[in-house]
Amino acid sequence: MRKSYFTVKQYGEHEIVIQKSRFIAYIDRAETEEEAQAFIEKIKKMNWNATHNCSAYIVGEHDQYQKANDDGEPSGTAGVPMLEVLKKREVKDTVVVVTRYFGGIKLGAGGLIRAYGRAVSEGLNAIGVVERRLTRIMHTQIDYTWLGKVENELRSSRYDIKDMHYADNVIIETYVPAGEEEAFTNWMTDLTNGQAKIWEGDILYLEIDVPPK
Repeated sequence: MRKSYFTVKQYGEHEIVIQKSRFIAYIDRAETEEEAQAFIEKIKKMNWNATHNCSAYIVGEHDQYQKANDDGEPSGTAGVPMLEVLKKREVKDTVVVVTRYFGGIKLGAGGLIRAYGRAVSEGLNAIGVVERRLTRIMHTQIDYTWLGKVENELRSSRYDIKDMHYADNVIIETYVPAGEEEAFTNWMTDLTNGQAKIWEGDILYLEIDVPPK
C-alpha cells in the first residue's frame, strides 16, 4: 500500500467558457483502468451531442496506466495537455473528461492546448485535491490521573486525536502515520511512566485537503 499520494477529493464538474465554446471538466477517482474507461463512456453517453469528449487518466500504484484521447480534436491538442496537468499536479487514480460544445470560433492548436489544460487545472481547484496518508489508529488506555498531561502532549504533537472514550478508564484513539507505531508506543510509554496500555487498531487512509494551485 502507498504511504501517501494525491488524488481528486470526489466526483465533480466545472465549466469554463472560452471564445463562446463551453468546456466542461468531469473529474472522478478511478482505482482501475476499467473504472476509468467506464467513467469516460458514461460521460460520453451523457454528452452524446457534444462536439468532443476528450479524456485522460492516470491509474495504478506506479502510474502504470496512463491514457490520453483527443476525440477528434487535432492530434496532441486535448488529451495530452489534460494528462500533463494531472501529472504536474501529481494526482493518482484520477480520470477526467473535458466535454466541448463548439461556440463557432476556432481556437487554433495553441488555443486548444491552453483551453483543455486550463479546464482540467481549474476543475481540480474547484473540486479539490486531497493527500491520502496511510495511517494506523492507535489506542491508548490510561487512568484519569494521566488524562490532562497525555491530552495536552498529544494536542501539541504531530499526532491527531480521532476520538476519546470515557468509562472506568480513558481510551484515546490517535491517528499515527503507518510505520511509526513503535515510535508512538515508546513515546506514550515514556510519557506515562509505563502506566498506559497501548494497542494497534485499524489501518486506513486519512485524507488531508490540499490548497489549490
